[in-house]
Amino acid sequence: MIAELSANHGGSIDRALRIIGLAAECGADAIKFQAYTADSMTLDCDAPGFIIQAENVWKGQGLYHLYRNAAMPYAWFPRLFAFARELGITPFATPFDLAAVEMMERLEAPAYKIASFEAVDLELVAACARTGKPLIVSTGLCTTQEIDDVLRVARAEGCKELALLKCCSAYPANPRDANLLSIPDMRDRFQVPIGYSDHTLGTTTGVAACALGACIVEKHFIDDRDPPTPDSHFSLVPAELKALIACCREAALTRGRPIYGPTEQEKESIVFRRSLYATRDIAPGMELTRQNVRSIRPGYGLAPKHLPAVLNKIAKKAIRRGEPLTWDKIQ
Repeated sequence: MIAELSANHGGSIDRALRIIGLAAECGADAIKFQAYTADSMTLDCDAPGFIIQAENVWKGQGLYHLYRNAAMPYAWFPRLFAFARELGITPFATPFDLAAVEMMERLEAPAYKIASFEAVDLELVAACARTGKPLIVSTGLCTTQEIDDVLRVARAEGCKELALLKCCSAYPANPRDANLLSIPDMRDRFQVPIGYSDHTLGTTTGVAACALGACIVEKHFIDDRDPPTPDSHFSLVPAELKALIACCREAALTRGRPIYGPTEQEKESIVFRRSLYATRDIAPGMELTRQNVRSIRPGYGLAPKHLPAVLNKIAKKAIRRGEPLTWDKIQ
């Protein structure tokens, strides 16, 4: 369970520290940051293409302005990593350029996340893979060929542990676009662990992803949606994150394994099945009929499927009312 801090610091290191503490209290396993600067992401330019046109809360903003306001200052990272480790929650980050990878290495980051938008940056993938750390790659915008490219490059550069995250790279994402059946398909197709990066509102989709096999769930997290941040509108607050974590872990337990027939717990309930019983006293030599034999609960007698074979047979011995039928009592 990964709590994504992203731009939710709102320009305050104290708020970032508070979010880390709350994530730990809620039971998250990891806290993830994003490591970039406005200059590493784009140009300070108002030419066509540098102004967001998509129908979302960022429409009309320039890319440079958005990233400058959302970026976490690199000077904060040592303190944030140290604080997270003190609390027992694993800190790591999504780097967006090679300088960010170098910084993460100095901080001894235990893993790297590749954002779905960056998954086509194979130079960045290669740099992360060369660290020998596990990679977690979001695939929201990726074709199967682009995912194959990521896997090929990462493995060629020595990556031994790699997981893919199914996600929809819209903010917020519509649950109808979650397409969670991709999770078992991706597991079979790519033969790596599959998780889910959830940008929908609420907690339902993340829980459903766990039920379908997601072994990682990542969700944006904030202390409070007020004051707002660039990502606050689709981030969970503490009560929601705590509920998500509890429900995801329970959903993961329910997956179990393919099994037919009673579990150990269910075996105690077998006696409440129907079986064949004498419903009247039956004397030796008397015929078994529907008037003196029925399928009823409990389940200590012959299975109901044997009723046709039992009817019109002769009782070998006395069978009292309420006594289960067994083959040794029938001639």
